[in-house]
Amino acid sequence: MSRDTQLKERWEQLVTILSNQFSQGEDLDLDAIIYLIGVQELGKVHNEFKKDEKLNLMHIAICRLLEPYGFYEFDFFDEDGWPHYTVKEALPPLKAGEQSVLMKEAIVSYFLEKELID
Repeated sequence: MSRDTQLKERWEQLVTILSNQFSQGEDLDLDAIIYLIGVQELGKVHNEFKKDEKLNLMHIAICRLLEPYGFYEFDFFDEDGWPHYTVKEALPPLKAGEQSVLMKEAIVSYFLEKELID
């Protein structure tokens, strides 16, 4: 099985699982899944968040997802329990499609690590 086919199958499996758990019948998109990862990483799953906090949650998720690729490194938790990361290497310029593939790969890896999918 090619790597692209395997990524596509795992991505579809993941979208189905997460959509069934967190959506009202519609498939979650990439941004929604990134947001869920941010909430998971913050560990405050029952909180309601303001708009700016939602953006910060997505930033946390992106940092966590790209950490294994060497782009970010966990630094510390602040007094409110929010994780902070430092940039280790600037992201290369990527086209929109390439960004999407990178994020899907990173998300699939994250959920493989969490043993939600195999």
